[in-house]
Amino acid sequence: QVQLVESGGGLVQTGGSLRLSCVASGRTFNIYNTGWFRQAPGEEREFVAGRWSSGNTAYADSVKGRFTISRDNAKDTVYLQMNNLKPEDTAVYYCRAVETGGNVSWGQGTQVTVSS
Repeated sequence: QVQLVESGGGLVQTGGSLRLSCVASGRTFNIYNTGWFRQAPGEEREFVAGRWSSGNTAYADSVKGRFTISRDNAKDTVYLQMNNLKPEDTAVYYCRAVETGGNVSWGQGTQVTVSS
């Protein structure tokens, strides 16, 4: 089992930046994919960014060029650097880890609010 704890959310103005962190514990050696998802009120949870153990990354079209996912293996931490934030980025952001074998773990979420 993998446990995930997100932090770094908050209130920021349009055009501002935030960096989210997701600290993993447990069977971290078994993680092959870590991703960020978000869910706005009344909306379904959607993919934002993902990173594989190979180093490959993927982004939703809506955040390409503004968000960057990275990982510090020594700290078992995945980051989401968010620049040029827009009001439509307002959501609860969740970290997800997928282990080899298919087990999926989610964090508790962190709120990001972008004011116009």
